[in-house]
Amino acid sequence: MSASGLTQALASQQQQPLCLDVLRHLVAHDWARLPGTTLVVLCTAPEGNGFSPFSTYEHARYAPEADGLRGEIYPLESDLAHDPGLRELFPQIPGNAVAALVIYPLG
Repeated sequence: MSASGLTQALASQQQQPLCLDVLRHLVAHDWARLPGTTLVVLCTAPEGNGFSPFSTYEHARYAPEADGLRGEIYPLESDLAHDPGLRELFPQIPGNAVAALVIYPLG
């Protein structure tokens, strides 16, 4: 896939499954500067099944529940600082929330 093709694929990634070429581009470029300790969180599909194509992602914070198997996603501090409305929705972020790359399935 050409660079312009990747750009178009990334721009239209909303609600479309991503192919390996796009994933390689994300790893090599978009995610290359993230610290190696960044947690990767896989979200379940709205239907509850465990086998859905990768569709989109975001940089956020993740706070695990007590069992460590589930958790909640929260905005980054930088996003909260730029959006007062978002700050109203998330007035307090749990102290155990860590930076995460959140991967969402199609759906």
